[in-house]
This record gives sequence, C-alpha cells and structure tokens, in this order.
Amino acid sequence: MNKNDLVKAMAAEAGMTNVDAKKALEAFVAVTEKTLKAGDKISLVGFGTFGVIERAARTGINPAKGTKIKIPAKKVVKFKPGANLAL
Repeated sequence: MNKNDLVKAMAAEAGMTNVDAKKALEAFVAVTEKTLKAGDKISLVGFGTFGVIERAARTGINPAKGTKIKIPAKKVVKFKPGANLAL
C-alpha cells in the first residue's frame, strides 16, 4: 500500500474526502517527526509505540571490496507494535 492508497482507505473508513484524509495523514507524519526529533515517544494504545533509539558505532564490511569500514553511531526510529496489531 502506498501513500495514495492509504489516503483513499482512510477517507473511505472515516467518511471524509481524500483531500481531508491527506491533510490528516500529513499532519500525523509532521507531528510524529517533531515529537521524535524532540526525543519523546508516541504511544497509541492498541496500535503501538514510536520511539528513538541510539545505535552504537560498529565495524562493518564493504561488500564490494571486502574491506572493513567504520559505521558511525546514529539515532533511528523504532516501532513496537501493540497487542491489537500483533498478527
């Protein structure tokens, strides 16, 4: 499912226009991005939790050359599904 498919499905489920559903989706993404950049979590009961974790620096291997490379530490978004989302 791509973004357009998601917008159409949201509009049909909520009984709103595609334009309103697209605005709602874009607002959700923007608020999620701002919240995670601030270092906070987003918990949606039954759906899941978005959070930020820090990956430690590590050594990897360049697959093209077979040489060792240093992979720097970085922060990444983590999603933990809630009970209602578990398959």
